[in-house]
Amino acid sequence: MQSVNLTQHFLIAMPAMVDPNFSKTLTYICEHNEQGALGLVINRPLDMTLSKLLAQVSIPITASECALIPIHFGGPVQTDRGFVLHKPVGQWQSTLAVNSEIGLTTSKDILQAVARGEGPHQILITLGYAGWAPGQLEHELAQNAWLTVAARPDVIFGLPPEQRLAAAMELLGVDYASLSDDAGHA
Repeated sequence: MQSVNLTQHFLIAMPAMVDPNFSKTLTYICEHNEQGALGLVINRPLDMTLSKLLAQVSIPITASECALIPIHFGGPVQTDRGFVLHKPVGQWQSTLAVNSEIGLTTSKDILQAVARGEGPHQILITLGYAGWAPGQLEHELAQNAWLTVAARPDVIFGLPPEQRLAAAMELLGVDYASLSDDAGHA
């Protein structure tokens, strides 16, 4: 398959996806290059809030409006580690700038700022991430495991998790329910 860069794209799991980590998921690709790909599942909230997560890492929360922010399952890799997708990028200790607007931060300083009410106002916090080895994502695309579409920040940060998959499908002009398990190649 020809080399493709899916950074800043959504991966929409096809209905035939049997892997329980990715069935019916919408994944935002934060980085895709010759070394592989890294993304976050953005439509799977866990039964956990930011206040519970912060208590586990001994960060006091003083901004009560942040206490109920949901924590999401970001993928099956490093599920014991937090990943914060946010807008704007800001200045944090360990941030991957996805683009000029969106960053992915793994350092504790962003959680401390959010707990004080001083962090980015648009955030999505996950435990774990989705990762692909070099060529693995391209192979999965060739096997019709995913649909792709350019991502939009309003889908990530402006919609409830249960509406994100349908919104990404709308960007393609396709209804998820109409997708077949089988796909052909031209």
